[in-house]
Formats: sequence, C-alpha cells, structure tokens
Amino acid sequence: MASRVGDIIIDCIDPELLATFWCEVLNYRVFARDETGVAIRGATVSPDILFIRVGEPKATKNRLHFDVCPTDRDQGEELTRLLDLGAKRSSIIGGGSWVVLADPEGNEFCLMSKRIPAEPAPFHDA
Repeated sequence: MASRVGDIIIDCIDPELLATFWCEVLNYRVFARDETGVAIRGATVSPDILFIRVGEPKATKNRLHFDVCPTDRDQGEELTRLLDLGAKRSSIIGGGSWVVLADPEGNEFCLMSKRIPAEPAPFHDA
C-alpha cells in the first residue's frame, strides 16, 4: 500500500486571483469555491489545487514549488505566455533548462525546457 497526493494546498491572500492565474497556466477549471477559498482541477486524475485564504502575505522562499512544462510550444514561447498572464521573473537564478518565475502573489515556480504532452480533453457524456 502507498499514499497518493489528493490535494495541493496553497495559502494566499487572494484565492480568486491565484485560481484564475493557475487555471490559465495549467488549463484547469474552477470546480468549487466557498468563503475559505477556491479549488481547481485538471481534466484527468491529478491532484486538485486548493487556494486557501490566509491573513498574512508570503514572506520567504517557498519550501515546495511546481515545475511546469510546456505542452505545445518551446520554453521561450511558453515564457512569453506566462509573463503575459501575470507571472514575474524571480530574483532566484534558474539553470540552463529552467527559468524561475513567481505567480501574482510571489510563489516561485519553474518553467522547464522539456515538453510534456497535453492532457486529453475531458470526457463529456453525449
């Protein structure tokens, strides 16, 4: 037996802002929201991401972060798209195969140069 990641929780000041940003980055959709936050989900079985409202802003470097990979373009084109969505270049220096960025609340993430095939389209009942 083993455990699986069920949800990824991100504390934030503005759950709607981060949910909107990450939905665009990952091609996810909002599937639940309440007074505590917003939850987003991909098309296939993958961990949901929950943005939970907290009172204090991010103050230090993340101890955990996402590595995101382009699905249908090269790293340079995806970098332009992410910056247009509101990502910022981080003061943390990346390596040859990754670029360190931050989301609109300053959470670091890496844009990798390797591609990962896109998730299949969600199944819809006819």
